[in-house]
Amino acid sequence: MILVTGATGTIGRSLVRRLAGHPTTAFVRDPAKADALGCPYAVGDFDDPESLAKAMTGVDRVFLNAGGAVPAEGEQPMVRHQRAVIDAAVQAGVRYVVKLSVWHARVGGKLAEGAHGLIEEYLKASGLTWTILQPNGFMQNFSTGTAVATEQGHLLGAYGNARVSYVDCEDIAASAAALLTSAPLRARTFTLTGPEALSHAEIAGKLSTVVGREIRYLDLPPAEFADRLTAAGLPLQFATDVATLFAEVATGRLAPVTTDVVDLTSRSPNTFDNFLRANAAAIRDAWRLAPDHF
Repeated sequence: MILVTGATGTIGRSLVRRLAGHPTTAFVRDPAKADALGCPYAVGDFDDPESLAKAMTGVDRVFLNAGGAVPAEGEQPMVRHQRAVIDAAVQAGVRYVVKLSVWHARVGGKLAEGAHGLIEEYLKASGLTWTILQPNGFMQNFSTGTAVATEQGHLLGAYGNARVSYVDCEDIAASAAALLTSAPLRARTFTLTGPEALSHAEIAGKLSTVVGREIRYLDLPPAEFADRLTAAGLPLQFATDVATLFAEVATGRLAPVTTDVVDLTSRSPNTFDNFLRANAAAIRDAWRLAPDHF
């Protein structure tokens, strides 16, 4: 039995579909959302050890995907939540955990990188057999309104001319499904990227074609970008950390392209152009007005 946490999110929904035919349970908080998954589900909460223990009954494999970095004082709630899942898996005698992380996760890193770094270390020390997936930024950021934009609807950032090999969440789900349905790959970390690296100016140009209006990429110095975020109401430390991460991307650290999606799924990852074509309606809706106004 496979237990999928984060099952109602973008990656989780795709993963559950791909696991059809394999005994799978989704761990969810909201049964109304779970009804659409088409698989058995357990209702619970990461802060409720009893519900986690009950969900682990008969489970031998777990997909660990819970929460993201949010503005918070001290440790990210995601760290507590995922550690609780790991503890429950140990107690239940789970054989294998596939963890969704982020590229460059490390203890002491900013925001999600630091949170996932702590969780990775906890998982490695747990005694469980594990594999870690470290994806690059999601192509879906540009279709869900997650990308940062100006009041005029232009793409905003502090990336400079650096390129990013964004990956489609469908390829992340396909990679996880391949791992969860085959012999465990012990103590392996895979970096998931798309097949090409694009600058944000190039991405803005591609978005313009789909949306039907000009979208430009406006690059700011990190300090000025942080000021924009705080002026929009984000906490100062959170805004500073986001700007710092963007500045690190400007060094090219997210530009490399790996073969890990191909190695795991035996097929090439989706291109950005194909992603735009497949999601044109959602992208037009997201960019008709700016998703966030800074």
